[in-house]
This record gives sequence, C-alpha cells and structure tokens, in this order.
Amino acid sequence: MSTITKSSFGKLKDGREAALYTIENAGLKVCISDYGAHIVKIFAPDASGRAADVILGYDSVSGYEQNPCFFGSVIGPNANRICNATFKIGDNTYNLAVNDGPNNLHSDGDIGFHKRLWDAEVCGDELKLSLSMKDGEMGFPGNLKVALTYSITDDAGLKLHYHVTTDRPSLINMTNHAYFNLSGQNAGLILDHELKLNASKFTPVVEGAIPTGELADVAGTVFDFTNFRRIGDNIEDRIEQLELVKGYDHNWVIDDANGELKTVATVRDPKSGRYMDVLTDQPGIQFYAGNCIEPHKGKGDFLYEPRFGLCLETQVYPDSINQPGFPDCVYDAGKPYDTVTIYKFYAK
Repeated sequence: MSTITKSSFGKLKDGREAALYTIENAGLKVCISDYGAHIVKIFAPDASGRAADVILGYDSVSGYEQNPCFFGSVIGPNANRICNATFKIGDNTYNLAVNDGPNNLHSDGDIGFHKRLWDAEVCGDELKLSLSMKDGEMGFPGNLKVALTYSITDDAGLKLHYHVTTDRPSLINMTNHAYFNLSGQNAGLILDHELKLNASKFTPVVEGAIPTGELADVAGTVFDFTNFRRIGDNIEDRIEQLELVKGYDHNWVIDDANGELKTVATVRDPKSGRYMDVLTDQPGIQFYAGNCIEPHKGKGDFLYEPRFGLCLETQVYPDSINQPGFPDCVYDAGKPYDTVTIYKFYAK
C-alpha cells in the first residue's frame, strides 16, 4: 500500500507555487514535482539495505526552471530529434523550433511539457498529473489532453502511465529523461555500471544524431549489450558512431516488440549491488551515457560532470515521423496514445 504526501518545492519565477509529492511503497521512495512532472528523487536500497537517491537533479524548483540537461524531465509532445525541425502528416507540413543544429530536440526547450506547471491530483495510490495543449502550440497539430500517472508497484517499480487524446492527427512520442546513477546521485562516473539491452539491432546516426533509417546488427560491435557489459569498456573507442555523439547516445531496437509490457533493459552497479530493470511496451530505448552533461552544481551543491548519470529513455525511434519503415507515432481522435514504462529497483 502506497502513501503519498505533499510539500512545497519553492516558487517559480512568475510567483506560482510548485509542489513536491512523495510516494512510498515496497522500500522505494520517489519524489515528483508538478512542475514539468519531474522525477526529482528516487531513494532505493543497496545490497545492505541502505537507501540512496539514485537520480541526478536539484534541491528546489528553481533548478528545474533552468535544467539544461533535462534531469528527470517529462518530454513532450515529442521526445528526441526531428530532422530539419519539420514533418508532414498527410498533406500538411509542420515546422518546429530549430534548437539542435538544424534539427528539433525534445519539442521545445522553453515551453515543452517539462517547463509547464501540471495539474496534480492524488487518486488513492496514484499521483495523476495532467495538462492541455492547444492546436498549433510549439508547431504541433491537435488539441491534446495529456495525463501522466505515477505509482509504485508492490515489487518496487516506479510506474509511469502516459495517456494522451487528440482531436486531429498528431505526433505524440513522450518519455522521461531521468539520469540514473545506482551508486548514488553524488557518486561520480557511471562507467563501472553494467548494462544489458534486449536489443539485437540499433539505429545508426549521421551528424546531428539523426538516424540513417538503417536497423544495424549489434553483434560484433561496441553496441552489443545483449549480455551484461561494463559501460566504460568501449565508450572511448575511436569509431565514427561514438565520435559523432561523444559516446553512447543511440536508439536500440527492442527485440520482439509487440506493444506488450516487457523487460527491455537492466542496469547493475557492482559497487552498491543495486539493479534496475526497465519495462516498457515501446519499440525503442535511447541509451545515453551522459556524455554532454554540462558541469554545474546539483543536489547538495554536488558538481555534476559528463557521464555522472545515464538515461534509458523508452520511446519510438528518433525521427520516426520522417523515416519510412520506422514505428508509427501518429495518433488521432480514434486512437489515443497510451503507454507504460516501469523502472524496477532491487539489490543483491
């Protein structure tokens, strides 16, 4: 049985009050803000039962108003990159913010879902956050009604349930951008973490991290995480795919993705004994090793630097809207967007 409590998280620059909701169940404690629907803290026990906060972030809402690295952010309506910041649905062309070279990244850095104060409601064991988006905002079509429900399962999983309705064909592809460090948010590099991905293919990129459209085999390459492998083993190898994005920042193609919830990734930290499984019904997962974290102070004035946290972002493939053969990401009035991701924690 979960408990949910509410506290202040400080004031926004415009004077509005932000709240922090703490959910506890099964030995897991998670703090969520109604500003940006951010995951602010996740306290998970290690192999000795000692709890530590395992995600990067800030101590108050003012940090999240800046948040250049998207720590804990809910990204929407579209996560990841769109080539040339433009896409078509039917005969209509839509132009987005050009904010990542010539491309679009994470919808809009200033008015995306991570920069909005969501409506919050405690519904029993769940925290429901919601917002609306008008047709044409950020360049996207459709009047959207967005709901994200956070809860903790009885087996220590943080469950994210996204549900979005639209009144016209719309591009919807959301994710959470939490940076995990299973040694603790102030423990430094994640290069000794070991990762397993249930993915035998990935999507290679060109400059700007835009996929080529190819689904490439990982076998025999540095992208093979089909068995546990230390993240730092090959991250500095001088190969083009790594040099283009300064390390790992690619989408892996989930094996046998069929829209059903399944375990797609596991991270383990030999130092603490903590494990994290990622379960999703999505077809892709973006593994980002934190290569470009801007050095700056986070929680407790700890200095975050590159590769101090890793992201495992569940979603459709980057630029799917422009890539024939990539998964569909268009939804309409008769087809709501509805997806679940779970981050499950345990130790041994």
